[in-house]
Amino acid sequence: MIKNQDRMQSHRMELPRLIEIGERNINDFGKFLISLNKPKKVSLIAGTNVQKILKKKIENSLKTKKIQFIWHTSIDNQIKSLNQIQKDVKKDNSDLIAGIGGGRSVDTAKLISYNLGKPFVSLPTAASHDGMASPFVSVKSDKPHSIVATAPMGVFVDIDIIKKAPAKLLASGCGDLIANITAVKDWQLGHKKKKEYYGRYAADLALMSAEIVMENSSEFAKKGLDARVIVEGLISAGVASCIAGSSRPCSGAEHLVSHALDKLAPGIGLHGEKCGLGSIMIAKLQGKDWKKIVKTLKNVGAPTTAKQIGLKPDVIVEALMIAQDLRPERYTILKEIKMTEKIAKNLAKSTSVI
Repeated sequence: MIKNQDRMQSHRMELPRLIEIGERNINDFGKFLISLNKPKKVSLIAGTNVQKILKKKIENSLKTKKIQFIWHTSIDNQIKSLNQIQKDVKKDNSDLIAGIGGGRSVDTAKLISYNLGKPFVSLPTAASHDGMASPFVSVKSDKPHSIVATAPMGVFVDIDIIKKAPAKLLASGCGDLIANITAVKDWQLGHKKKKEYYGRYAADLALMSAEIVMENSSEFAKKGLDARVIVEGLISAGVASCIAGSSRPCSGAEHLVSHALDKLAPGIGLHGEKCGLGSIMIAKLQGKDWKKIVKTLKNVGAPTTAKQIGLKPDVIVEALMIAQDLRPERYTILKEIKMTEKIAKNLAKSTSVI
């Protein structure tokens, strides 16, 4: 008989049931929902700009399949705004919640679906980070890091829509993927030092998503970014987090630096851009090839310096100093170093981030 203390800790994997990636396939969205769980009524959450561009096509697609719908406008990811939308969505009595747009609308739908116990579908209109397929939500609160919600039941992507988004969003998505390199290294460190659970399958999947971008970056520099390759990488990274049961394969010290920058300089720079900068500096601390990361980010058109984003040098230095304190329970390379102002400044300068 196995004693309780000898039993392996339970590990739950919640994965998307269906993922569709196509081009100019937005008219098939209703058909996609029917194949998922035959909803009679859906709550649609999107920002004002996305509604202006896609509202008619999405409505026609749903009407064709006799699916009722109610729109809700996502303004920001402040707790107050989220609570109001949640109250409104609850009144819908819908069978499904769909997040349509960039990170904010998808995150809003994800959190509300989790709180209301309703299935959720992600329809990203930009590929700026891996949230489109992950179970994690970025919410503005006292703790500026992700919280666990629910994985999407389905992910529907029209590559033509992704291509029409500003190029910097796709470059930001590359930055978020490159972050997996330092994140996995930190996960391995946490396993070694704290006997933390480490899943090689999830780690390798996250790393592969980053490596595909790195391997193709020279080609991207010549011919432009391949939206499909980046979208598939971001979805794979999100699935890696689903398999791991945590954000570990895709979020290490580089994400803590990004969250620190969110706190110190809110609204400046995209998430993936800041993770890219963090990856450069953290890779050097880890003894990894940080110059290769710089080259890759340059090839994809992502920033490699604080100035390119509009961040001041002292903000980068302070972010490095406070990053680990934002999430003390997560073991990263920053736990191994006494990050003084001098060390932080030297690190940022030696990698040309400042």
